Amino acid sequence: MEAFDTNPAIETVLVVEDERRMRHFLWEALNEQGFRVAEAVTLAQAERMAAEKRPVAILLDLMLPDGDGIDLLRRLRERSRTPVIVLSGRDQEQDKVTALDAGAVDYLTKPFGVNELMARLRVALRHARELPPEGAILRVGPMMIDLDRREVTVDGVQVHLTPIELELLTVLARQAGRVVTHDQLLAEIWGADAAAKTHYLRVHMMALRRKLEAQPA
Repeated sequence: MEAFDTNPAIETVLVVEDERRMRHFLWEALNEQGFRVAEAVTLAQAERMAAEKRPVAILLDLMLPDGDGIDLLRRLRERSRTPVIVLSGRDQEQDKVTALDAGAVDYLTKPFGVNELMARLRVALRHARELPPEGAILRVGPMMIDLDRREVTVDGVQVHLTPIELELLTVLARQAGRVVTHDQLLAEIWGADAAAKTHYLRVHMMALRRKLEAQPA
């Protein structure tokens, strides 16, 4: 089920989900909020539609007929800033960490309510719209963050970061020399209601320090 019209002002959200009832639930929820909805049931369809429809956000199930949604997430992150929210029946912490490390901006465990989904989507879209203009570069000591290319170098050597790690580093770089609290970081990256995500922050900060610091301990 797809709702497309010719109005370019209407934003498209891509739903990648093979379960028909869940697709219908998501279509109704998004349509009610004024979004155009594109649907894909396989990784192959999703990759093609992400390029063709240029969605403002992607809602991604992980268990798809032709593979794991994590693989698609990693490929999308190589060429796109589009925020991806994972919607999955997997509720183990490691599944969540893997998805976030692969580039998801959020992770919702099924079943979930419409209001929570829409709140998470609004946060993801707000962060996407607040991305800095092209050509913006931050420099802190030997580190350079090219926000347009989404690249980080330390002493001229490129460091590969996940999207969440890059967001965290950008927030910290903009506040260089100042104290930034856990609550501030959680609010900046995951929204004002993110107090329960402390373990996400801890995992990402540990990974970030390992990549950037000579002696992360």
